[in-house]
Amino acid sequence: MTTASTTPARPPLDGKVALVAGASRGIGAVTARAFAQAGAAVVLAARDRQALDSVAESIRTAGGQALAVPTDVGDPASVEQLVKQAVGAFGRLDAAFNNATDGPGPAPLADLEPEEFDRAIRSNIRGTFLGMKYEIQAMLRTGGGAIVNMASVAGLQGVANLAGYVAGKAGIIGLTKVAALDYADQGIRVNVLAPGPILTHHLEAAGEEAQRLAGLSTPMRRVGRAEEVAATVVWLCSDQASFVTGVTLPLDGGQSAGTKPPQMYRQGQPMQPDTPDQGGSS
Repeated sequence: MTTASTTPARPPLDGKVALVAGASRGIGAVTARAFAQAGAAVVLAARDRQALDSVAESIRTAGGQALAVPTDVGDPASVEQLVKQAVGAFGRLDAAFNNATDGPGPAPLADLEPEEFDRAIRSNIRGTFLGMKYEIQAMLRTGGGAIVNMASVAGLQGVANLAGYVAGKAGIIGLTKVAALDYADQGIRVNVLAPGPILTHHLEAAGEEAQRLAGLSTPMRRVGRAEEVAATVVWLCSDQASFVTGVTLPLDGGQSAGTKPPQMYRQGQPMQPDTPDQGGSS
């Protein structure tokens, strides 16, 4: 009796080339590693060369291929050179994740300086536009590809004290829809993520209370993980999502679905204290 041998499944992005802008830390770094684990050669872009080199080295140490390219996403020449280096090193570009962001800290709109607002628009809207402009040109030369842009639930609804961030993320959602329509019949898919609270270095630095409150703001009562975002990006860039384009995909624990109050009340009746259930005696 003979036993049929099983051939290991190929990684979903085997032989592909992926670019990650904003790859020096957080979601970008985790996604770069996820692309490599999925079989892709990865080009990493950000302003911090030292941090980029560290992420690239971790990918190479794990057996992957990685190229670090310091890049200013708001500068056309820098982004054009980034894509040229990606194609020069690996011969093509199949996937891109435009994740870079910048902007001022929280403040009421009238307290923002114009230069602070412009910084948010430059990194988010201009940076995403320039990324797609040169990524799409490269993808068209080799038959197509997939792009995922990074927005936020803040791009779907207003958030107090975040005028630059909200405007930037809303603009990314609009740009994504236009690009998806422009290239839907040319083999290029473009989608955008809208995460809610995700446990990255920013939320870690804010401390346990900030993390607890962020989790309570979602119907699932927890924050998301960078690995969950990365897995979604990889899926959107794979053939498994081949009929998905122009989509704004929330990863928000149910925030965009509506409101889930921690406790309900009945009209005309006093609300009872919210006490934990007591287990019965055995």
